[in-house]
Amino acid sequence: MLSTLRSIRNPTPKHLVTQLRTAATQAQKRAGDISDAFVSLSGQHFAPLAPHYADLKGRLIRGRESEVRESWERLLRHLREEIPLIVELGSRVIPEIDFTDIENAPETFNQELTKRGVAVVRRVVPEEEALQWKADLREYIKQNPHTKAFPPENSQVFELYWSRTQLLARAHRNLLQTHRFLMSFWHSANPNSLISTQHPTSYADRLRMRLPGDSKFALGPHVDGGSVERWDEAGYGRGRVYDAVWKGKWEEFDPWEASCRLPVVSDLHQGVGACSMFRMYQGWLSLSTTGPFEGTLLVNPLLAKATAYYLLRPFFSPRRGVESGAQTTTEAISNSSDFLASDNWTLDSTPSSWLQGATPGHGQELSHLLHPHLNLQKSMIHIPTVRPGDYVAWHCDTIHSVDKTHAGKSDSSVLYIPACPLTEENAKYLVRQRGNFVRGAPSPDFGGGIGESEHVGRVEAQEMENLVGAEGCRAMGLKEWDSAEEGLTSGEREVLNRANKVMGFYG
Repeated sequence: MLSTLRSIRNPTPKHLVTQLRTAATQAQKRAGDISDAFVSLSGQHFAPLAPHYADLKGRLIRGRESEVRESWERLLRHLREEIPLIVELGSRVIPEIDFTDIENAPETFNQELTKRGVAVVRRVVPEEEALQWKADLREYIKQNPHTKAFPPENSQVFELYWSRTQLLARAHRNLLQTHRFLMSFWHSANPNSLISTQHPTSYADRLRMRLPGDSKFALGPHVDGGSVERWDEAGYGRGRVYDAVWKGKWEEFDPWEASCRLPVVSDLHQGVGACSMFRMYQGWLSLSTTGPFEGTLLVNPLLAKATAYYLLRPFFSPRRGVESGAQTTTEAISNSSDFLASDNWTLDSTPSSWLQGATPGHGQELSHLLHPHLNLQKSMIHIPTVRPGDYVAWHCDTIHSVDKTHAGKSDSSVLYIPACPLTEENAKYLVRQRGNFVRGAPSPDFGGGIGESEHVGRVEAQEMENLVGAEGCRAMGLKEWDSAEEGLTSGEREVLNRANKVMGFYG
């Protein structure tokens, strides 16, 4: 391990240094903060896109227009039936499990997670440990007042990636075990696909410390992992992820099929904060006791149906309730049964260049006016009250948001830590991320700048083995995986070998 760490800092061995030099010379994204990732936070406005998006939409469903129209009507019928049930259940719709039970999860939990795409895992980290982490973070920020954050006048989301606390949390044995458990809900059509959910990889993300009364970090319903890329043949189309939807068979869309996501390019436009790694789940570890309306997370627990809806919405327009050519109407009209009725919505005979809520280089955003049938004002459900050490995870296609205003009396603090499998492309990202860690630069997806390179108390590479152990180092690409371990499938063994080669452990 020490030789590997030395090789990151010194010119040996040749293959590892070549990888790090390649990563260092790749185009860095401009410096930014979380507001750059979303149109609504950056003060921009949604508008029609370039004309080629109209051509793209036409290609996606050409020859299957009638099937798509019929599937839309079936989808609206399902939404009308299920959304009232979700609203009635509220936070109870979100499945929960204790960390000690994940090795023998109840079938009801398994079914609900598969259906809803979101879960809370309780007591992943002891509460006292999580609270100490929060105190350590506050001290790290205090020692480094030049830390960049959003909003700058009242910091809530910090551009920190390499603090001792974040490194410890990402590599925590219980969290890695939780990631393996959650990723096991995914499957591959090809059992020998080059992917391993039993070897989590570490994606360095930010942290949030939202204060009572804050309304600046009012991030509305959105989906990460790109926006226009979901329709683009060069994005999600590379894996034909949503082909069932384009064929008018949305019921056959399987959000848990992993092999189709391996070739996906989710960041075609180099957006600041746009994720280019395959995250099966987004997630965060709570450092606070936080309940509904206290600056916490809301999710739309429809998963497959909501995904199909926001993908199909750009192909349809209302007949009644809007002026000619308009894309939205008033809130009162958009809530009316007449406006929402199936017979009010027609498949556009000539595709427009609108992809409602999608803008190149930004995340996919949703709103009641752009996506009225989802009834987002009511179908966005608060997660249950969480305590320090609880982990919240949601499927990468899930619509989610945060409270518009933090109406609580204490901080709402989380560490963003997604669950990522080992794939060859994820290993390539780890090379770049590893190089940025060594330099103290921001994680590659999150823009350039000096980052933490001048921060007091930043962890150095040679400290990592003692700090996070072998498994944590492997997750970060600092130590090679054991491709000779027992019980591997041929695909797992191959992807471990490829990952080791990509990261320069052998050439």
